[in-house]
Amino acid sequence: MKSLKLVILMLALLLVMADIRSVSSAEEEDFMFHLDQDDSIAAEAENSDQLPLLESEQPISLRGTSRFLTEAARIKVTCDKYPTVCRAKGSAGKYCCKKKCVNVRTDRLNCGACGKKCRYSEICCKGECVNPSSDRRNCGGCGKKCKKGSLCVHGMCSYS
Repeated sequence: MKSLKLVILMLALLLVMADIRSVSSAEEEDFMFHLDQDDSIAAEAENSDQLPLLESEQPISLRGTSRFLTEAARIKVTCDKYPTVCRAKGSAGKYCCKKKCVNVRTDRLNCGACGKKCRYSEICCKGECVNPSSDRRNCGGCGKKCKKGSLCVHGMCSYS
């Protein structure tokens, strides 16, 4: 019985050592690959009078990298504390409604004023809720007017 335990223990140690050796040889190959790559980059730089690639342009590792600490944490700035955020370039709108920057001229949930919602079939055009399937001044969309005498039906002028 003791000999069987000894054989199993030796077999387990052999497997662990083989695994460690394969990992270390893979790391050594990666290290040698990077050394060869650095030498080739230096040779190319000498031959072509160009600088080697920047760190950001280096090839990405196939194993993947962790981005846990690479970027600084961003502070979320809400418009309820800083209303001028909504006036910044690239903002969704100039007005602050429920801690979000919105355009009250086009937003269906804040049409004309904060909290004023348009009905299901309506859209917000210039701060007013309109039905684009029947409104002659906004037939099918904002600002699409029908000619005099024609009606807006199903979002199209002179449908019938």
